[in-house]
Order: sequence, then structure tokens, then C-alpha cells
Amino acid sequence: MLLSGGRLAARDRRVLTAVAKQAAGLVRQRELTEEAGKAEAIAKADELRRSLLSAVSHDLRTPLAAAKAAVSSLRADDVGFSPEDTAELLATVEESVDQLTALVGNLLDSSRLAAGVIQPELRDVYLDEVVHRAIVGIPRGTIGLDRIKVDVGDTVVLADSGLLERVLVNLIDNAMRYAPDGLVRINAGRVADRVLINVVDEGPGVARGAEDRLFAPFQRLGDSDNTSGVGLGLSVARGFVEAMGGDISATDTPGGGLTVVVDLAASTGGLQ
Repeated sequence: MLLSGGRLAARDRRVLTAVAKQAAGLVRQRELTEEAGKAEAIAKADELRRSLLSAVSHDLRTPLAAAKAAVSSLRADDVGFSPEDTAELLATVEESVDQLTALVGNLLDSSRLAAGVIQPELRDVYLDEVVHRAIVGIPRGTIGLDRIKVDVGDTVVLADSGLLERVLVNLIDNAMRYAPDGLVRINAGRVADRVLINVVDEGPGVARGAEDRLFAPFQRLGDSDNTSGVGLGLSVARGFVEAMGGDISATDTPGGGLTVVVDLAASTGGLQ
């Protein structure tokens, strides 16, 4: 306006100057907001890395040490092991490798979620099939698979079969670890256009008001901080459920224990 417009009166110049300063202030405010958002994201990423390095060392070291000790014992020339002792040592190696496999799988899944590269392929799937595949996929170090009771009927759910299987593996494994002497029940039912999947245990439960913290990365049942273990299983489960357009929550089991509820869309019709 100054360069090619008409000659401005002094009063018009003052108005234009005030408007220009306000516009410049708004632009600067937006730039500062964007910079603050980037700084916050960087700070969160750094905190996540520090938490990961602190937490993962213990979870990696324990199974590695167990496997190393078992293999070293088997290779020793000065000790003769009975078939029973040999089988027990080999079982220790297998259990340790299963633990490492599960840990690495959850770390990779967590990285995929953080990078936003999860692209679910939603389709109608039989829940019973997914549940039993999940049970087979639970690490062999988890004792007592006969304690799992499944009652999902012929429920069909709209989900990504692979992601839902990973969700159930983590939920069932978590329930069995924290309720080693009780039953773990998996049931499901349809409510309107939703399917509610319940994983119910008879363990120690969780303090009232702390249910949401269970699904935070690097948090374990009963932790007061995030340094005692990786604890990514429930966090990954939440990420996968939300990626499929669902919701996950935790509540008390009547009589004691924890119930995790997965809320997903019901079947849209026939199986594809």
C-alpha cells in the first residue's frame, strides 16, 4: 500500500501501522508456539530414551545371564549332568530366549507406534481363533496355560487379526504373571455395535485411581516409578487397540484381581 497505493493521510498511516504491528505479533506468537511444541516433543523423546536405557538394561540382563549360565554349565567338561538336569538347563535357555523375543517384540512394536507407521487392516475376524493363536504365542516360560479359560462363543469382531493377537498375547501374559495361582478368564460379548473383550485375573489388582497408569510405557503393576522394568506390554496393547479405533481400560475384578476390557467395533456382516 505504501509503495504502489495512493498517498495515505497521517491518520490512515497510524491505523495501518497499528494493524501491521498486531499482525506481526500474531505471526510471531504462532512461531513461538510452534517452537515450543517442537521443544516439548524433543524433551519427551529424550525422556523416553533415558527411560528406555534405564529400564531395558535389567530386562535384557536377566534372561541373558540365565541363558549364559545354563549354556556354560552344559559346556563344562568337568561336570556330568543327568538327563533330567540337562533338560532343565535347556528349558532355562529356551525360557530366556522366549523372554528376550517377547521383549524385543514389544520394543519394536513400541517404536512402530511412536513412529506412527501402524496401518491396521480391519476386517471381520472370529475372536475364538485369535484368542487361541494368542495363547499359543505366549512365552513358554509362563507356567500353567491350563489355567486359561476361554468363553467367547462365536463372537466376530472388526479388527486387524495380527494386531489383536498381539494385544491378547500381552494381556494374557500379564494376567498370568501377576496371578500365578489363579484362573485367567477370557470372555466377550456384544453391546449394540461394539464388542467388549474381558481378560480377567485373580491377582493383586491395582490401587483405585491408578488404572490408567498401567498402560503407560515403562510402568509395571505395583511400580511407584518407571525404573524397575520395561513394562511395555500393556502400553503396546493400548496403542494397537487405539490404532484399530477401539478403547482399553482396567477395572477391579469382583472378589479380587484385575479385569482389562478391550472395546472394539462389532462385525459389519459376513466374514471376508
